[in-house]
Amino acid sequence: MHLIDTHTHIYGEDFDADIRETLARAAAAGVKTLLFPAIDPESNDRQQRLWELIEQEEGSPVRCHQMMGLHPTSVKENYKEWLEETRRLLFANPDGYVGVGEIGLDYYWDRTFEQEQIEVLKEQIGWAKQLDKALCLHVRKAYEEILHLLKEMNHASYRGVMHCFGGGTNQALRAIEMGFYIGIGGVVTFKNAGMAQVVKEIPLERIVLETDAPYLAPVPYRGKRNESAYILDIAKKVAEIKELPLEAVAEQTTHNARELFAL
Repeated sequence: MHLIDTHTHIYGEDFDADIRETLARAAAAGVKTLLFPAIDPESNDRQQRLWELIEQEEGSPVRCHQMMGLHPTSVKENYKEWLEETRRLLFANPDGYVGVGEIGLDYYWDRTFEQEQIEVLKEQIGWAKQLDKALCLHVRKAYEEILHLLKEMNHASYRGVMHCFGGGTNQALRAIEMGFYIGIGGVVTFKNAGMAQVVKEIPLERIVLETDAPYLAPVPYRGKRNESAYILDIAKKVAEIKELPLEAVAEQTTHNARELFAL
């Protein structure tokens, strides 16, 4: 069984003490491929170092791929400088990145830079189109806003994922109609989160699995540090909801991830 974690931040300092053990646990759980979304230029060095460790080490138990993008919560006073540096990194080595992300809109904590977030998102969607890369969208408290923006941009279709999806079924189906996959993570295992109903009503052919490690660990690890090995627990929950064998969910979601990110 081969599972793919399409969104993991295990390059962060939370994993400094046990990164090799973390990778070994992922491989033992069948999670053989990891995708690293970017946050901002400052985190790029960490992301790059872990990619090098994994990809250049003979006998590494997993493979990994990088994305490049400017996260909406990183859009602050210096956003133009960081956006330009993000563009430089992406265009200097476009073959080194499988997606533009994570990018999007986040109105949960602060809407001070709302217009700047929109400007940055539009710019990065343009990069993805230009380079034929997948979009990895971060959306928080802004699903209607981002769906409206995407429709307004009037692209025939999009190639991307709504990462860590937290909207309703109608919003998921509208995103799918535009061409997006739906990223399902540990929240699907939370009893009162409502994600089980969304998963039940959307096609498995449009689902990819993710952890968003170290955040949002699934039950029974909720409240603890998340890690890529827990994709297996997420896959088991999706299989339960869909009333399918685990192997069928693993096979289809892995196929979906490969198609989306051209792996």
